[in-house]
Amino acid sequence: MTRKRPPDPSDRPPKLLDQLRTAIQVRHYSPRTERAYVSWVARFILFHNKRHPGQMGPREVERFVTHLANANRVSSSTQRQALSAILFLYRNVLHIDLKLDRIPRAKIPKKLPVVLTRGEVRKILGQLSGPKWLMVMLLYGAGLRLLECARLRVKDIDFERNQIMVRAGKGNRDRATVLPQAVKVPLREHLRRVKKQHEADLARGSGWVELPFALARKHPNAGREWVWQWVFPATRKYRDRSTGQRRRHHLHESALQRAFKQALDRSGVPKRASCHTLRHSFATHLLEDGKDIRTVQELLGHSDVKTTMIYTHVLGLGPGGVRSPADGL
Repeated sequence: MTRKRPPDPSDRPPKLLDQLRTAIQVRHYSPRTERAYVSWVARFILFHNKRHPGQMGPREVERFVTHLANANRVSSSTQRQALSAILFLYRNVLHIDLKLDRIPRAKIPKKLPVVLTRGEVRKILGQLSGPKWLMVMLLYGAGLRLLECARLRVKDIDFERNQIMVRAGKGNRDRATVLPQAVKVPLREHLRRVKKQHEADLARGSGWVELPFALARKHPNAGREWVWQWVFPATRKYRDRSTGQRRRHHLHESALQRAFKQALDRSGVPKRASCHTLRHSFATHLLEDGKDIRTVQELLGHSDVKTTMIYTHVLGLGPGGVRSPADGL
């Protein structure tokens, strides 16, 4: 009598969420999008008592999205992200075309961005020093997004051409933006200190950094090269589980957010601003200086000039540039 071979775990089909992760990674979505989509699909399944999505349809999707809007009171953008995650699952993992005509797409309200004056930017910068001051200067002076600034590598700074290369920005697009003259000297000094730290890490057998996509397989030692190091590295090192390498991550974005909030409070600027407000201020001040809107669009990395047009509404050409009739009394 022959015994049956025990089932090999590798013969089992991957779990649904693992299939979802693979489908997202194949399409080169960002790690943040992957985490968000997996989280929303998991919540969708739990909401329906762990039923498999293949056994559900438009009615169940409608119930979940409606619950988010009515019971959880989520924002319109959050509701749209949840629906996008579920549609991605059905379209690219389950290969089911859902007919969602009954589900109304939440409209994202059009809100004018908060913009700081140049004087207010100076007040906030006056409350910062060191790498945090440099990062805030780049957010404002180059129009960088928070993560774009945190993920800058040494090779992305071109001092000779006065430009910064933003790699794989929003929408996985590259772009070039301006390197402010005001930061060139302190940034060079900062990079000298970072290089000294990197050389000390190399001497201790570490000095590795995470590389994008398959570059580590093509160039196994590139992760220790100076040009690939973070411009703003973290103070602590970590050990990568898959390779065993001792690495430094870039400075976490939450550290800069906390520093900016504290600087805003100390400055006395009476506005509800964030790190992203500096990007809004960059665009608005360029338009105030007479720069062409297409140039501003390219510097910001907007795919559609309509997105950039919102900054024309906060210039002194609208309500701010109108003289009230009450002033003539």
